[in-house]
Parts: sequence; structure tokens; C-alpha cells
Amino acid sequence: MPRLIAAIDRFTEASGRLLAWLAVAMALLTALVVVMRYGFNVGSIAAQEAITYLHGTLFTLGAAYTLRRDGHVRVDIFYRHFSPRAKAWVNALGGIVFLLPLCAFIFAISWNYVAEAWVIRESSPEPGGIPAVFLLKTLLPLMAANLFLQGLAETLRSAEVLMHNRDASA
Repeated sequence: MPRLIAAIDRFTEASGRLLAWLAVAMALLTALVVVMRYGFNVGSIAAQEAITYLHGTLFTLGAAYTLRRDGHVRVDIFYRHFSPRAKAWVNALGGIVFLLPLCAFIFAISWNYVAEAWVIRESSPEPGGIPAVFLLKTLLPLMAANLFLQGLAETLRSAEVLMHNRDASA
């Protein structure tokens, strides 16, 4: 189990570090769009859509990295005062009851939606837009799969704490 958890964590960390560069690209492209529009009175639908694609990619695929780094928002009025073992119970049950089923549900319901977009090679309805809406939609099942993997790792990590009384911060 520790090897599986470590492998998933390595994948998530590498993905997260790569995705972080999308934030830089998004900021630079946004600045370029603003300068071109207001400085030179030139617009680009494709550049504006590219910002949306980068934003969507960053946030959907970055969800697993955020989970790995314990960065998701939660109400922890009570949780923060729990012992490591009690936190492990909450995390394990939350993963099994909520997170993993939600990821499976999102994957299942998005599959046909994405498949249909691929069949017709759905493109932007805007003239001059990016002809790859089907790629943007593909982020939905990818997000669910990535988040499921990291959720599995977090649930297994909590199970290890419960079984072996180990520290959950590894």
C-alpha cells in the first residue's frame, strides 16, 4: 500500500508542478490580450478562448494536486482539534462515502457528453475561435480520474494511520 500511495503522490506532484506553469501562461496571455485590445485596438477570439482553456485545465486538473496539498476549503471548526487518528477516520470515511463516489459519478455522467463532442469534433461557435471544444470537454472525465486517484491515495493513507497508528502527514 505505501508504494501505491507514493506512486500516486509522485504523479500528482509532477502534474501539479507542470500545471502551475499554466497560471503563468494564462497571466501572460491575458496581459497580451489586454494590450492588443486597448493598446492596438486588435482583438482575438482565439486568444480569449485560449485563456478559458488554460483556466479550465488549471482548475480541473489541479484539483487532485490541491487535494494532495490539503488545500481544499472545508469547515474545520471541530476537525482541527481532532487527534491524528480521529482526522484519519474523518478523511477515510469522507473519501469512501463522498469523494470517490462523486468522482465515479462525474466520470460516468461526463463520458457520453465528451464522446459526443469527440464524434462531431465540436469546435467554437465563434468565428476565429479554437476548433477544439471537444478537448476542453475532455477535462471533465480527466479531472474525475485524477481526483479519484488522489482521493484513493488519501483514503489509503488514512487507512494506514488507522491500521498502523502512523502519522498521516507523510
